[in-house]
Amino acid sequence: MAEQKTRKYAFSWDDTVGADMQVARPHLGPNTRIETYRLFQFTLRDVLEQHYGAETADILFREAGVLAGKSFFDKFLSDAVDIPSLANKIQKSFNDFGIGIFRVEDASPDGGHFIFTVDEDLDCSGLPDTSDVICVYDEGFIQGVLESFSGRGFDVREIDCWCTGSRTCRFEAKGKAS
Repeated sequence: MAEQKTRKYAFSWDDTVGADMQVARPHLGPNTRIETYRLFQFTLRDVLEQHYGAETADILFREAGVLAGKSFFDKFLSDAVDIPSLANKIQKSFNDFGIGIFRVEDASPDGGHFIFTVDEDLDCSGLPDTSDVICVYDEGFIQGVLESFSGRGFDVREIDCWCTGSRTCRFEAKGKAS
């Protein structure tokens, strides 16, 4: 029987993200510059695309976003009681963490359909026009938050992006049929 390979870095908020910053970074604290975040994100994406292609890189980034969104929901948003309180908590959290300026543009909770915008998006605002939407990690992040809150599946896709000339990122979320 083949030996099963163990994972080196299974995600856990407490073991990876939530380190005690007073111990981990007593002088620099929890903040870093956007260039550092984008350096990590886009070099990782470049390597993934080189090895696996753009479509697979998108799938992997979206899956990572879902995992992050679910974890973020558990850590910061889980006490939301309805869609308005969830939207307010996301808006405040995105602002507090410097992710972007989150807004709900359209909401049909009963139909499971939403349009969200994120201005000054951490991933792409200020980048050159490429005619491609590039915020697939954000798609997954929003999907993870919505699924954690609602207990139902969602498909989230970016429909406008800074990189398509829109100067805002717009996401459409559609609830999946049960």
